[in-house]
Amino acid sequence: MPRSRPPYPPEFRRQIIELSQAGRNPEELAKEFEPTAKTIRNWISQSQRDQGQRPDGLSSTERVEITRLRRENKQLRLAREMLSKAAAGFARETGSISESSSTL
Repeated sequence: MPRSRPPYPPEFRRQIIELSQAGRNPEELAKEFEPTAKTIRNWISQSQRDQGQRPDGLSSTERVEITRLRRENKQLRLAREMLSKAAAGFARETGSISESSSTL
């Protein structure tokens, strides 16, 4: 499902978080600004994780690293699969294995 609007800029998020830290509650901020109170609470929670104040989730840096590692893992799996098929093909061409013995 596509997003209905582009993500809020990081500076805007920081300003909302600062207002929250100054004593404004998310419901009050949601009425004054566009994001929902739930979105603002999520930003506050993530900011606290990033600062090491909450141990109940991943920091933004950890999320970025996991995303990078998953992408790299997928690429490596595809490369391994291609190399495996190529090796089986070369083995058949050289007569190292018979056509019927390969299950690749």
